[in-house]
Amino acid sequence: MMRDAKWIRVAPVLAAGVLAALWLVPARVRAQAPAAAPGLKPEVIRTIESAENHIMALAEKFPAEKYSWHPEDARSTGEVFMHIASGNYAYANVMGTPRPEGITNESLSKITDKAQIIEALKKSFAHLKMAVNNVSDPDKTTKLRGRDYTMRELMLTAAAHDHEHLGQLIAYARVNGIVPPWSEEQARPAPPSKPGE
Repeated sequence: MMRDAKWIRVAPVLAAGVLAALWLVPARVRAQAPAAAPGLKPEVIRTIESAENHIMALAEKFPAEKYSWHPEDARSTGEVFMHIASGNYAYANVMGTPRPEGITNESLSKITDKAQIIEALKKSFAHLKMAVNNVSDPDKTTKLRGRDYTMRELMLTAAAHDHEHLGQLIAYARVNGIVPPWSEEQARPAPPSKPGE
């Protein structure tokens, strides 16, 4: 009986401690970055966005006069950017999300102004990501270049296409003495720490 009475006195203190601990945990969890959503579509979109962020950074970094530069017998810088945009629309179309009215490979190939190229790229990436989200059955098959592809394979191929041409643009940048912005950030020395840190 005495033991029960003692427990009754201690229980509120323990309960208060547990509640306090539970109150603190969400604050720590909120301070951390949210966990990335699992699953095929979110993962493909993150892969596309990884290429997109670097491609857009290079599109901004290249001087307008370098958009016409190209190695012998290869696309110019501007043409590579527009090839990426065309590819984004083409893969989205095959996945079942049609191109917006007036957007064709021919109309995109006529864009040569830096600001217009950047805008066209942004729109093409948004369209591609929308197409990935619109896929209802990743196992559904469709024909492309004479063979069957699943929607899953098309999503992965679209992401790979963006990364392939990102590599090409990095090479174009380096040949022209342009340091990719993310490499500049890594090369920057860390600011000196303040006393007591």
